[in-house]
Amino acid sequence: MYMRIFYIFLLLLTVAGSAFSQTDQRKFDYFYYEGLNLKAAGKYDAAFDALSHCLSIDSTAAPVLYELSFFYMQLDRPEKTVEYLRRAVENSSDNYTYRMALASVNRSLGMFDEAVEEYRKLSKQYPEKMDLVFYLADALTQKGDIAESIEAYDTLESAVGMNEALSQQKFRLYMQIEEKEKAYKEIEKLANKFPMDARYPLMLGDLYLENKEMDKALQNYEKAHKIDPQNPYYVVSMSNYYEAIGDNAASESLIRDALVNEKLDVETKVGILSRYIIRLQHTEKGMEGANAIFDELIEQHPEDIDLKLMYGSLLTAQEKKEEAEFQFQLVTEMEPGNASAWQQLLNLALRNEQLDEVVRICTTCMDMFPDAPEYYFYLGIAYYQQDKQEEALQVYRDGIAIIPAENGRLKSDFYGQMGDIYYQMEQLDKTYEAYDEALKYNMNNVMVLNNYAYFLALDKKDLDKALRMSLQTINMESENATYLDTYAWILFVKGEYKLAKIYIERAIEHDDTNSSELVDHYGDILFMIGEKERAVEQWKKAKELGKEGEVLDRKIAEEAYFEE
Repeated sequence: MYMRIFYIFLLLLTVAGSAFSQTDQRKFDYFYYEGLNLKAAGKYDAAFDALSHCLSIDSTAAPVLYELSFFYMQLDRPEKTVEYLRRAVENSSDNYTYRMALASVNRSLGMFDEAVEEYRKLSKQYPEKMDLVFYLADALTQKGDIAESIEAYDTLESAVGMNEALSQQKFRLYMQIEEKEKAYKEIEKLANKFPMDARYPLMLGDLYLENKEMDKALQNYEKAHKIDPQNPYYVVSMSNYYEAIGDNAASESLIRDALVNEKLDVETKVGILSRYIIRLQHTEKGMEGANAIFDELIEQHPEDIDLKLMYGSLLTAQEKKEEAEFQFQLVTEMEPGNASAWQQLLNLALRNEQLDEVVRICTTCMDMFPDAPEYYFYLGIAYYQQDKQEEALQVYRDGIAIIPAENGRLKSDFYGQMGDIYYQMEQLDKTYEAYDEALKYNMNNVMVLNNYAYFLALDKKDLDKALRMSLQTINMESENATYLDTYAWILFVKGEYKLAKIYIERAIEHDDTNSSELVDHYGDILFMIGEKERAVEQWKKAKELGKEGEVLDRKIAEEAYFEE
């Protein structure tokens, strides 16, 4: 703050005048270099003030305009960023750095017309800089001028020679404008230039197969096989070929023979299997066939981690949870630091509501991966569900301490969980404190906003604040039945029954869980607007849906509203 006042004071002392005197030059130089030094020292406010003061001395100073443009970029002021870069270019049109910055910013902001124009000018002025042609081609692609983009890539190819990246990009562009023959020629060029690379004839074969040109597809597959007999792509491509010509038996046999071939290395087999497994999953028979292949492969390669992880994932998809758990557990024993296997085990334990297993996994992983906050999060949930509220709260406090400062959303979720726990412990002040902390880190934490609003309504406290928070959740998720119900209930507590009826009916319309709580609320609202018979019907329906309690029974028996 002191530095800002200091520079404003100096600004007021500046002698106004149209001439750029030596005094002005000295002041300009001082503030310019001071601004750069302050920026380097991380004192950005003071640096911004110093550089801005330079402009009051010389509004055409391109170096200052350039520096300030990046301050505006950091402030998320794209219009000012572009304005200052344009002014820098106008006042120093021969400066390559400024013009490149302007073109890059235009491209990043989606202003492709402007970016194309600038890159065109630059590439003409600096024909030796081939990267400019690449940027021009990319901007043209983003703009949608595919034909011109291809021309630019042709220019670049003429200058630097043919290479895979350029040919692949041209292939994609030709396919995008449905010029398949030209697209195929790009791959053929690669195949001719790299005759010992099996990827290109395989790619061509796949293209011809997709185009139902079976003879050309087979020719290219055979060519690829001669180049590299063990290429895993060949096996899958030929399997697809056999399937396309109706020879399913040959298709399955080819894959199976490759996978059980003991001479073929396990990495190649994993490569084949990872591409083939998607096809096997389409039918129940295929899934069972996949299991048999995995069992045989694991017997052949009992030490291979990737096979076990893949098999565990397949078993999980088949809902064979115990068998999947066995595979992942084996991995954690063979390779204790395998985070993927631990995460899979945790997912299974959470889905199966195995709380003791969740605790075991999380406590183990907290020691093994001390910087991974997710294990604190799920351990807290497990403790909470085991009625160990104090342990859960302490875990969340410990977790918050290790969450990086920039990950405010995760901190918000942790504080939200703490608020929920405090509410169950009937510590309302601490509940609201935790929710306030959660919203400091993420003002759009929709679950916290909803719970906070609902609990305030139940507490008949700060109802206007509750209504604002609840409305925020509806604005974010307009068809969420729970959030609509909360909003309706706050209106009910405020005595705005007709409006509450509109929102509770919207909640019921979007509810796919048959929530007894929503139906009970609907009955309460109907009663308050004088629809007694319909209210009793809804209370009875709520009971049928599973809601229990003396208050509900009394409402039904006496056909009157009673507060919970």
